[in-house]
Amino acid sequence: MLKFCTLFNTTYLSRGLAMYRSLEQYCPDFHLYIFAFDSHCYEALTNMALPKASIISLQEFENEALLAVKPMRTEQEYCWTSACCTIKHCIENFKLDHCTYVDADLLFFSNPQVLIDEMGDKSVLITEHRYTPCYDQSGPSGIYCVQFVTFKNTDEGMEVLNWWVSACLEWCFSKIEDGKFGDQKYLDDWTTRFPCVHVCQHLGAGVAPWNVQQYAFKLKSGKSQGKALTNDLDFDLVFYHYHGFRYSAKSSYMLAPAIYRLDRNQIKHLYKPYVRALSIAEKQIKTTVKGVIPYQVGNELAWVNQVLGRFLVFTLRGYYKNFYTKRSFQYGFIY
Repeated sequence: MLKFCTLFNTTYLSRGLAMYRSLEQYCPDFHLYIFAFDSHCYEALTNMALPKASIISLQEFENEALLAVKPMRTEQEYCWTSACCTIKHCIENFKLDHCTYVDADLLFFSNPQVLIDEMGDKSVLITEHRYTPCYDQSGPSGIYCVQFVTFKNTDEGMEVLNWWVSACLEWCFSKIEDGKFGDQKYLDDWTTRFPCVHVCQHLGAGVAPWNVQQYAFKLKSGKSQGKALTNDLDFDLVFYHYHGFRYSAKSSYMLAPAIYRLDRNQIKHLYKPYVRALSIAEKQIKTTVKGVIPYQVGNELAWVNQVLGRFLVFTLRGYYKNFYTKRSFQYGFIY
């Protein structure tokens, strides 16, 4: 059985639920430990009674070390600080043989078992950003991305995890300082610092707005398949990281941060499924936990459905020139 953990609050509830449902669809044997970062999120997830998930409250999770640094961190910085701690909590408290931290804004398109199998006898798995050259931010942001990180409960694996936890408790801020940035730059030298670390080679792991320009996608026999444009190498898409996806006002949303270019192929094969998954998640939230979720979150469903409908009409008919302005198409906005 694959064991995962993630963390999110009410704002990311629909994203986290969509990610969980994608694991249900593609991973036959898994368990997800969800760290609910506010009481509304905890109550909603508990009421859903997700069969392959355990919901963990902040009261259960936070220890003295985390509570000591919490007042000095922003909400984002505290989440970054906590990510590695959720892995440690799961391994130690639930006696797991391994645990993989996953960001809440991932969506799985095939079974991630292939990534764990790739580790072989290594104890830690990390994934590269694989930046498209014009978007390379490896200097300030790091070579590797804390999006899918696996630790085995071995002496070697726990050595790396404990080192990371200690480093993040000491310093984890949203700024560049002495070669550090958040929890992520710490990973840059792990392959030389720790011999048990494996860098994932599967191109289907870690596709994201900062590297998606290197690939084209298609459905083949019901599977989402990518092709590397530089060498025509085919691969099954394992997960996509929807970094920067934002709900917005006036029935709109932003697919990705403005600096990243998305084309018609990527929107059709990656973002259309995500909008649909979010729409289904919002509907489940609204019908299952009515009255628990704050209005502004539950109210997303109506405009997500509205935008999804408009999006499908225009994308399927191919009316990009009429629907997008040059600027909005380049920056990945849908109005």
